[in-house]
Amino acid sequence: MGAERHILILGGTTEARRLAGELAGDPGLRVTTSLAGRVAQPRLPAGEVRVGGFGGPEGLARWLREQQVDALIDATHPFAGTISFNAAEAAAAVRVPLLAVRRPGWEPGPGDRWHPVTSLAEAAGVLPALGERAFLTTGRMGLAAFAHLEDMWFLVRSVDAPEPPAPPRMEVVLDRGPFTLDGERELLRRHRIDVLVTKDSGAAATAAKLTAAREAGIPVVVVRRPPAPEGVPTAAGPAEAREWLRRQFPSP
Repeated sequence: MGAERHILILGGTTEARRLAGELAGDPGLRVTTSLAGRVAQPRLPAGEVRVGGFGGPEGLARWLREQQVDALIDATHPFAGTISFNAAEAAAAVRVPLLAVRRPGWEPGPGDRWHPVTSLAEAAGVLPALGERAFLTTGRMGLAAFAHLEDMWFLVRSVDAPEPPAPPRMEVVLDRGPFTLDGERELLRRHRIDVLVTKDSGAAATAAKLTAAREAGIPVVVVRRPPAPEGVPTAAGPAEAREWLRRQFPSP
């Protein structure tokens, strides 16, 4: 790709780690991955790593200028909406090319009993009519939306331990994907789960729970993705992102 180029990846996802690993071996690239810092012990990608926020779009734009970033790749989680809008604003301000890596969302198949909602609050609103023992896989940051459901029992899975406010009747499983189909089947059976709550994060690493729920005839409350910035080119994964970079910086 010619002279060394500085690539900033906004990451934390599997796609971000894979992309950083593939790009870090290119002697013509300097690769930095930025992590939000919400997980206590994140899986660190190859290349340089920074942890923490930038201070809004202005702070990100300043960092892009000061660090002489040549291209910005937003490979954050589909539900990390604020940083994506900050990235679009900052990239436009400093005229740095921006690509969003967006894994495809999940689609219901034959036998699925999906109940799509637009927010965690809406998910909490429909839950009591669907079951009494919920498997909650929406992350530890949004438990407050379910804290008022005192008559329901929750199995909560997250990477780090959640903090209050949280549902009063709750058991926590600390784990991170990928998860196996056999493991998800056993989890549903052992805890007598009768409803699953998930975000449409996409990707295969956490999709086994959907198959297990379908097999068990369990309804699934699916929180749809928030809107993304308009006008930002997207790629489905690291391979397309690498091709985009080659087009941005063709070899002489």
